[in-house]
Amino acid sequence: MKPITNSWAEPYKMKMVELIKMTTPAQRKKALKEAGYNTFLLKSEDVYIDLLTDSGTSAMSDRQWAGMMLGDEAYAGSKNYYHLEDVVKEIYGYKYLIPTHQGRGAENILSKILIKKGDIVPGNMYFTTTRLHQELAGGRFEDVVIDEAHDPENEFPFKGNVDLIKLDKLVKKYGASKIPYVSIATSVNMAGGQPISMQNLKDLRAFTKKYNIRIIHDMTRVAENAYFIQQKEKGFSNKSVREIVKEICSYTDGATMSAKKDALVNIGGFMTTNEWEVFEEARNMVVVYEGLHTYGGLAGRDMEAMAIGISESVDDDHIRARVGQVIYLGEKMINYGIPIVKPIGGHGIFVDAKKFLPHLSQDDFPAQTLAAEIYLDSGVRTMERGIVSAGRKPNGDNYYPKLELVRFTIPRRVYTQAHMDVIAESTLRVYGRREKIKGLKMVYEPKYLRFFQARFAKI
Repeated sequence: MKPITNSWAEPYKMKMVELIKMTTPAQRKKALKEAGYNTFLLKSEDVYIDLLTDSGTSAMSDRQWAGMMLGDEAYAGSKNYYHLEDVVKEIYGYKYLIPTHQGRGAENILSKILIKKGDIVPGNMYFTTTRLHQELAGGRFEDVVIDEAHDPENEFPFKGNVDLIKLDKLVKKYGASKIPYVSIATSVNMAGGQPISMQNLKDLRAFTKKYNIRIIHDMTRVAENAYFIQQKEKGFSNKSVREIVKEICSYTDGATMSAKKDALVNIGGFMTTNEWEVFEEARNMVVVYEGLHTYGGLAGRDMEAMAIGISESVDDDHIRARVGQVIYLGEKMINYGIPIVKPIGGHGIFVDAKKFLPHLSQDDFPAQTLAAEIYLDSGVRTMERGIVSAGRKPNGDNYYPKLELVRFTIPRRVYTQAHMDVIAESTLRVYGRREKIKGLKMVYEPKYLRFFQARFAKI
């Protein structure tokens, strides 16, 4: 008799369900054509399982919904702001808080304050909105992530690490005065949700102190990163996710946060800093771009839900089940022979479109094509993370990223294990007919962040 294994299960039960629409192949074909073969332009009512993003798509808890009823909607000095401020200090350790409507609002304010024309902003792989705000402020992003991050098959456990040799070369080339901060993401999205190690953060902190350079933390998925440190890095197995999160933040000088991910809310974000002068400037600018410094574009109820969600996000049982569901789907994909980014990341599965559709060139938009084909097969909505997302350089040329990926992003506390089975089986069916799939051509391109609104046609 084989030994009994311990299965994992979600640490919650359901009190409410939302019915989702089942569509026919003909309906999906029509909807996709009308959307210009861009899954961002599909109507949500035409989607069966929505893996477009984990941003703002999580299910809130009963405690969060109860907190919504405690919203203090005063224009100034809402008690929910002060509760949120206390939670941010307690969980993350940062001194000063500026709420914003979402993460990119925080990126905008931070970039305008810290970046001047001609500055260089090194980081562990770009993110779309982050890099755009840095460029609009006059800076230029430089990738200093380790080379392993650009190799989907490399199974190094901390592919979000900074290559300190690359960073040192930048400092020597441009001078420390030209580098306002190093931009560090925990759970690097564009690399496939890959974590940065605590040791690498410590080494980075020591390096930046020598040159008096800040570290600014994109902490959107910091709890997921902390979980991987707990599971994979020596010396952390007996520490809680909550303890690890606070230590991560202690090696940085400030942060931007899209609370729509880790913090389990449908809208909201914030900027934090440990520097009074930066806080004072941000407190002035938020009034121009977002709202008063004690609400920053959010209702009181949203801030209350966020404060509660932050506390829930660092619960070990929660994060174990959250990442566990992603790993379950990833292992099914691997067992089916589908090429994905390894090791499996924290917030989704990233399918390697170059290997899935090797007969298509990058100019044929293989990841965009694959996302469209998966929707046609089953109504599962995914998204492109490749040449379309990378966009254009300031001179107008396309960026050609090494990674051409389709992101299967798993919302928190929303779908079941059965949904994961359906997703994997649909991807397998498309894989079986991959040689017959033709690419796409772009027929409309917006000025900024083209992956949101671009339209395509079949070649």
